[in-house]
Amino acid sequence: MKKQKGFKGQLLLTQSNTGKAISINLWKTEADLTAFETSPLYRELMGKLASVLAAPPVAERYEVSVQA
Repeated sequence: MKKQKGFKGQLLLTQSNTGKAISINLWKTEADLTAFETSPLYRELMGKLASVLAAPPVAERYEVSVQA
């Protein structure tokens, strides 16, 4: 993903006792995110993750309000 236009970074938060995880992906613009989500690479990554996920991922979009 590092080579994708506008990609700024990623955090993966996990709960070892429940197996739950949250992936936070940071993009320069919403247009960059949308371009990635419609790309062949995104479909490829989702296909690879399907076997380790209990359910399809739920996507939500947020804006960074504060950065320290």
